[in-house]
Amino acid sequence: MAHQAILEFATTGRGTRDITDAVAQVVAQSGIACGLVQVFVQHTSCSLTITENASPDVRRDLETIAQRLAPDGDPAYRHDEEGPDDMSAHARSVLTDIGLTVPVGGGRLLLGTWQGIYLWEHRTAPHRRKVVVTVL
Repeated sequence: MAHQAILEFATTGRGTRDITDAVAQVVAQSGIACGLVQVFVQHTSCSLTITENASPDVRRDLETIAQRLAPDGDPAYRHDEEGPDDMSAHARSVLTDIGLTVPVGGGRLLLGTWQGIYLWEHRTAPHRRKVVVTVL
């Protein structure tokens, strides 16, 4: 049996948004006690990550690292139709990931104590993002 939902999130621009509770709600609604949940974002300029949920400094530091790896407005980029953060957002998405899988047990996410699921917006402007959650 499978259960699927498409969630929509508004971002406020570059940064992370905790979506753990929304994904957990889909898992609970699925009625599946033991299995996997696959989370997939339907966009190419944002990504998903599992990281520490206790200290926001971790996510700020990850943003600093992403800025070093894929800076906005690099003159070597050819793709810049939507502005200086266009290609850097795509690169950040490739360097992180657009999908992740979490085990489900007892009808809930089996994340570690300090783990959370985050939608990571790589564009500087706010966007609406769709996330597909599939529980198997």
